[in-house]
Amino acid sequence: RQSSAPSRPERSVGRAAQHGRDMMKPPEMLGLMRQLRAKCLIGVVGGSNIGKQQAQLGAGCLDDFDYFFSENGLCAWKDGQSLAVTSIRDYLGEKNIKELVNFCLRYIADLDIPVKRGTFFEFRNGMINVCPIGRNCSQEERDAFEEYDNKYKVRAKFVAILKQKFGEKMGLQFSIGGQISFDVFPKGWDKTFCLRYLSEIPTIHFFGDKTMEGGNDYEIYSDPRTIGHAVNEPADTMRLLRELFFKVAPPAVAAVSLARTVPSQQCGAGASPNVGTLLFISLVVLALALVLQHPGF
Repeated sequence: RQSSAPSRPERSVGRAAQHGRDMMKPPEMLGLMRQLRAKCLIGVVGGSNIGKQQAQLGAGCLDDFDYFFSENGLCAWKDGQSLAVTSIRDYLGEKNIKELVNFCLRYIADLDIPVKRGTFFEFRNGMINVCPIGRNCSQEERDAFEEYDNKYKVRAKFVAILKQKFGEKMGLQFSIGGQISFDVFPKGWDKTFCLRYLSEIPTIHFFGDKTMEGGNDYEIYSDPRTIGHAVNEPADTMRLLRELFFKVAPPAVAAVSLARTVPSQQCGAGASPNVGTLLFISLVVLALALVLQHPGF
């Protein structure tokens, strides 16, 4: 799309990957983001609410990106100003919400896992976040649950039952993300929801880590309106950004799977992006470089 400021090229929007154990110094990623804003539009999309995102990225994060999306885009900002807020309460109604919440609480009560803490539900504007272990757990307990869940598929089994009982009945879909929880939201309210605000931008690059089917980046990563990049950690993201947008040799890091490659005529290695390019980084990949895993992630 045409930039509102002709002298300034369009920027890109992006989301970061969550691997707190991979310690990256914030200045390197922040410096790269500042350089990118001189080339294209940049932005962030994440499932958390704005309070948690500000805790992860800084109180002034709304002014650090051209586009900023909380709760998959149900809360949207442009240039630091609010664009729109959409509510799941209005969509589902209290009767359906209570039925869903009551079922989940009974399921969690009967769930036999090593540790349970508090805050098993978090009601957000655009989704309901369900956490079998409870969001009040410590970082050590989060890490332990992640390993346990990888082995026993606690969240995957929970989601399968919810899909069967509520998926068609209420028009809901479910997305596993982060270490300890999963999101419940109306169909179409995944991260692709934010793309409705970017319709005038012809080229959108998306970087995310949960890009496998069932992950909370899958829909936007595989959407035909984006060029998707699968990353595992901030080092992957920075390497790809340098390859795509700067004439700088990237540092040596482990290779990542890029199931959707960028056509060379669009943005080859070392080439400058065209006006109208949006770089969209998943909050997980970016926050990786900014903070160790925050409890609200």
